[in-house]
Amino acid sequence: MQLLEIEDLTAGYGSLPVLQGLNFGIEEGETAVLLGLNGAGKTTTVLCLAGLIKPWSGRITFDGTDVTGWDPRKLVAKGLVLVPEGRHVFPEFTVAQNLRMGAWPHRKDRSRTKEISDVAVEYFPRLKERWSQAAGTLSGGEQQMLAIARGLMARPRILLIDEASLGLAPKLIKTVFEV
Repeated sequence: MQLLEIEDLTAGYGSLPVLQGLNFGIEEGETAVLLGLNGAGKTTTVLCLAGLIKPWSGRITFDGTDVTGWDPRKLVAKGLVLVPEGRHVFPEFTVAQNLRMGAWPHRKDRSRTKEISDVAVEYFPRLKERWSQAAGTLSGGEQQMLAIARGLMARPRILLIDEASLGLAPKLIKTVFEV
């Protein structure tokens, strides 16, 4: 069974269709990449999957459950997490505080949160060096690392990353795809 299955998904903005009859699936443990030109619908696809855009028709099934049109918070709790394009970090918060915000759905399990935090900085050791620094003062690449690490803090079964390599050095792009 596929962990994520998209069937005949149609969505858009206002009366402008962007996705028309999209179908694909992702197996547990699989890495998948959406490639396409600007305007091809990559961002619209991940926004639909994350519950930020309601599909016009079609179905999104996650772990055997129809999650079409679900609230983003419910999707995060179920394990489907989006790191949106644009390095969205809390600029006044430190790196550590940003990571704790990512762990919010699991805030009662402090030992597990610490364990996940250790894994996140293992992937991106530069974040440990910046632990007490305000996120808004990080470089663009460091903010992207932080945004991805914060997504990992929610313990996703599927981590959707819109523009994963934005601002990252080539050697770090490889790290992102190993996550």
